[in-house]
Amino acid sequence: SDPSTRLSGAVLSAPLVLGAVGFTSAGIAAGSYAASMMSAAAVANGGGVAAGSAVAVLQSAGMAGLGTAATAAVGSIGGAVGALVALI
Repeated sequence: SDPSTRLSGAVLSAPLVLGAVGFTSAGIAAGSYAASMMSAAAVANGGGVAAGSAVAVLQSAGMAGLGTAATAAVGSIGGAVGALVALI
């Protein structure tokens, strides 16, 4: 299929996928896959989630919806969104 179709599909489905794995408008849902990602990122980073990391970008997108920066990030890392879909 056309790469631009796959990219637009990833960007359009991202809010649904983000919410399903726990990146919600109210923050990261307790006990979710997103919470596990955040915990692992914090442990790996000495106690905090690094600004600009995948978890930080996904959390931002989940809370605020997809703004310009988040849309660009999701578009450029479409494989990460695909991986999240595969986990559901």
